Order: sequence, then C-alpha cells, then structure tokens
Amino acid sequence: MNTSARMEQIEVLKVELSVLRQEHRDLDQAIRALEERNSPSDMLTIRRLKKQKLHLKDRIQLLEDRITPDIIA
Repeated sequence: MNTSARMEQIEVLKVELSVLRQEHRDLDQAIRALEERNSPSDMLTIRRLKKQKLHLKDRIQLLEDRITPDIIA
C-alpha cells in the first residue's frame, strides 16, 4: 500500500474514532442521567447502555491500535 493511500485510510479511521468517542460520551451522559433518577425500572436500561458503552470502548481501542503502529523499540 502506498503512503498516500495509507494516510487517507488513517484519516478515515480518525474520523470514525472521533464519532465512536462522541457516542461513548453520549452513552455516559445517558447512563448518569438514568442513575440520578434512581428508578428501579431503569436498571435494565442502564445495564443495556453500559454493555453498549463497553462495546464502543472495545471498538475505540481496536481503531486506536490500527492507527498507531506497533513499533518495537
């Protein structure tokens, strides 16, 4: 893969990473808002949102690993 194509691919990954980070922040805010309501009926929703947040965190880590080369010093 030539350098130009690799740089373009990295830029696309950075945009995707930015979107995922924003989604992660949004989920965090939603979870906090539901927890503040302290309603037992929201517990299932909170658990589901936390699982989504964890999945996003895994995807964020994967993209960060793809963007940052693993250079052994």
